[in-house]
Amino acid sequence: MYTAFTFPDVIKTNHKLKSVYLKREVELEIFMPDNLLGNEHVNLLLINDGQDLAQMDMERTLSALYQKWIIEPTVVIGVKAGAERILEYGIVGKPDFKKRGIKAKAYSEFISKELMLFVENEINVNINGKRAFAGFSLGGITAFDIAWNHDNYFDIVGVFSGSFWWRKKDLSADYTDEDRIVHEMIRETEGKPDVKFWLMTGTNDETADRNHNFIIDSIDDTIDVVKELLKKGYQRPNDICYYEMVGGKHDVQTWAKAMPKFLEWAFGKTRI
Repeated sequence: MYTAFTFPDVIKTNHKLKSVYLKREVELEIFMPDNLLGNEHVNLLLINDGQDLAQMDMERTLSALYQKWIIEPTVVIGVKAGAERILEYGIVGKPDFKKRGIKAKAYSEFISKELMLFVENEINVNINGKRAFAGFSLGGITAFDIAWNHDNYFDIVGVFSGSFWWRKKDLSADYTDEDRIVHEMIRETEGKPDVKFWLMTGTNDETADRNHNFIIDSIDDTIDVVKELLKKGYQRPNDICYYEMVGGKHDVQTWAKAMPKFLEWAFGKTRI
């Protein structure tokens, strides 16, 4: 007698979580793997800017990867941004030169102290696999910051078109590349967080080229993050994947095309 292979179904639900730290209600869109046998490794993925997942057709993306036996079952939680996104996203304790990101600490505490507790108490599957945090643009460096400082919760961070330009000074105020906040955070951190990194840019992400080297800033800034990580002792390809999409833009359509590649890299099914 043979047991037929079954693929996980995807069940999408919506939830609202009251946050003490953010002083607001946070909307969540959750994609649960269903039709499991009970012996699988189940992963977790949190995604900033969860309001974009409908346009990215996340439900269909997950279903297609399951049916092709490409990824392990994964609970995906899209965290929808609030009206103060530009204040809540960023690097904790280091707002940019326009004071954007001044509420990043409150958002980080929401993730680590409220959302992770929600996952533990309310998600009705045993998450025994990898735990990842991902985001797009400013939401990407926010995920990077939180995963970097909470490697007890997260194993993987995925950054799509990350705002690694995030800086302490305006370009007109004697700016140098030393003023980039994420790069400085990596350099100044003692030790080496136990996290793996997937960093994506598109060749048409922008047109800005502040140092006139014929490489757009988003690619320069992301590659410089890779360089800082290598200095920390991380290695390619085991710890770092850099994906540059030819023709990729700074938009949801590009990130939707890149999402399956990230999911396979992060949660790829082990073949025997």
